[in-house]
Amino acid sequence: MADASTSAKGDLRLTRITKSFGDFTAVDDLSLVIPEGSFFALLGPSGCGKTTTLRIIAGLEEPTVGSIHIGAVDITTKKSYQRPINTVFQNYALFPHLTIYENVAFGLRRRGIKDVKEAVDKVLNLVELPHLAQRKPTQLSGGQQQRIALARAIVNRPALLLLDEPLGALDLKLRRQMQIELKWIQTEVGLTFVHVTHDQEEAMTMADTIAVMNEGKIEQMGSPADLYDNPETAFVANFLGQSNLIKGTVEGTDGDSLVVNVFSQRIKIAKSRSHAKDNSVLAGIRPEKIRIHPEGTPATGNVLTGGVIADVSYIGVSTQYQVEMPWKQELMVFEQNDDGVPPLNKGDAVVLSWESIFTFALAGDEDASAGSEVMPEDLDE
Repeated sequence: MADASTSAKGDLRLTRITKSFGDFTAVDDLSLVIPEGSFFALLGPSGCGKTTTLRIIAGLEEPTVGSIHIGAVDITTKKSYQRPINTVFQNYALFPHLTIYENVAFGLRRRGIKDVKEAVDKVLNLVELPHLAQRKPTQLSGGQQQRIALARAIVNRPALLLLDEPLGALDLKLRRQMQIELKWIQTEVGLTFVHVTHDQEEAMTMADTIAVMNEGKIEQMGSPADLYDNPETAFVANFLGQSNLIKGTVEGTDGDSLVVNVFSQRIKIAKSRSHAKDNSVLAGIRPEKIRIHPEGTPATGNVLTGGVIADVSYIGVSTQYQVEMPWKQELMVFEQNDDGVPPLNKGDAVVLSWESIFTFALAGDEDASAGSEVMPEDLDE
């Protein structure tokens, strides 16, 4: 029997994975394929099952049901140290008494490799920290420690690298910088990265493919652009960015579009972006896709009249408007501060418009607030 820790190569395949703790099902009949060499993100709120899924892949948790393969090799019952997998945690877990060089070399030496210099030098250069090789971890900043933890993981050339909220301890500016660097490193080394996070921006910046998890299941999986522009559920629409969801009824069709009545006003939605089950829909539009006009200004595309500005927030790059519509729902509009529109004030009567191609339709019986009550900064998983 081949040793999985060295022989397993190929796509990671989870088949019908379920994990139960007593009466609680943390992961519910989950199947997915993560292509070799890709950057894959498991995204979702606290308690959705993403960390349990990561622990099952790592061998730190046994699935109640299901199997895990890397390529043709079944690793379901392999111990964590028998798997070609390394994990980078949020707390880095560097050895404080060892130099940076010895921290990175540790895994290679443990595998009995005598000549480690070339491999260690290569990854220290990759993470741009060769000049810190003789320092101790406590002498490094958080961002530098994060890079060393990454170097220590990839020096072993695992088939798979698991990232468990790896940037969570960094401040916002450094986190954004590290997102770009992590993606670059993944592309350079060509390893499969599986990244667990509750941070939507982090997932969208780095991942080729995102799986949005909710209550142990995958709600939707696809590229960042697919999930953002064409969400299939209210949970995905609200959890990944912000959405205006308006109740409506399909009245007919016009070529490739559905004609939808929303509170006695008519808009069009491309059939290809409809996930409705029947004539009852939630019409969705992202706040930055909407144009806002003073009442009486001509508007084209999908147009909603009768709005009144209820609140205005200036946030530098854009101004955020809360617009109360005649049916008492407040819609959100993000207007770029590029001199295209003169500033509008609270109480102004306005018209909203947008290109029909930007609209998506969800099933009308969905909870329009699903996913929006989850605040990522409040999460602790």
